[in-house]
Amino acid sequence: MNSSVFYALAAAALFGASTPLAKLLGADTPPILLAGLLYLGSGLGLALVRLVRDHGWQRSGLTAQEWPWLIGAIVFGGVLAPVALMFGLTRTAAATASLMLNLESVLTAVLAWVVFKENADRRIVIGMLAIVLGGIVLSWPHSRSEAQDWIGPLAVAFACLCWAIDNNLTRKVSASDSLFIAGSKGLIAGVVNCSLALMIGVQLPTLSVLAPTLLVGFLGYGVSLVLFVLALRGLGSARTGAYFSTAPFLGAAVSILILGESVSMRFLIAAALMALGVWIHLREHHTHEHQHDFLEHGHRHIHDEHHRHEHDFEWDGAEPHSHVHRHKPLRHSHPHFPDVHHRHEH
Repeated sequence: MNSSVFYALAAAALFGASTPLAKLLGADTPPILLAGLLYLGSGLGLALVRLVRDHGWQRSGLTAQEWPWLIGAIVFGGVLAPVALMFGLTRTAAATASLMLNLESVLTAVLAWVVFKENADRRIVIGMLAIVLGGIVLSWPHSRSEAQDWIGPLAVAFACLCWAIDNNLTRKVSASDSLFIAGSKGLIAGVVNCSLALMIGVQLPTLSVLAPTLLVGFLGYGVSLVLFVLALRGLGSARTGAYFSTAPFLGAAVSILILGESVSMRFLIAAALMALGVWIHLREHHTHEHQHDFLEHGHRHIHDEHHRHEHDFEWDGAEPHSHVHRHKPLRHSHPHFPDVHHRHEH
């Protein structure tokens, strides 16, 4: 299995597991505060990991051209989307909201293909549809229930659109430090949501609830987002979004194992559809002659066929290593994904 596929599925597993665990821990915590604490746990935890890793505060390594993409991703994914979702949940039936959240992967793929010109062949489209259909089957309401009005579902749809934009913008900076990217998103989203909760009079939970909630946020939102960024680096937005769509199924599996929920027929149908979609994606083989234009960025790399450069510093020969480097124009042919080095049109 390609390592980027593993990152995407691991990100989905952690995020999916965080939902039943957060429900178990924060049963009496208002949704807006719970979301804020989960994001805050993500941001604080990743900031601490980065400080330990780098032996103190280090620069992000982002180039001047990458900052606008990251700021846009934080605004859409860390501020607008959580607020829109929390507002939408107050005016939308839970089953309806769960069903609508499947829009995120669809909108991510559509934006990736139409706006950002990612490659998508028939196999990828069919695989994504199978995964999304599995999510729809899994979240389809048991009985008829209608939203209170159209504003709630519209807000949930807007949140999905914001996260789809966030995913595609994050792809633009996915070659940079994933800890910094994910940590920045978590801190800002956590501060925004917690501030809104406190402004409307919500009280913080006791330490016995607060501490494990922050831990779940660190793992299910923070570590998950780091893995998601790494997957974006190697797979592109559409494919990563499709793999990440397995999160509801993985969350349901955790509910069965931990909370003792029963196995339903629709769970088995969803499992089969999602497994089929992942299998179709894993069998993708995309190769053709393509052109690499001049590119300057920084990320961990080895000196493979895409990294044949000189160093302007004393290098000890260790690989992989990270530094800002330049890619000279190159034309060749080999199997590839729409990763950070293959963002070409077809």
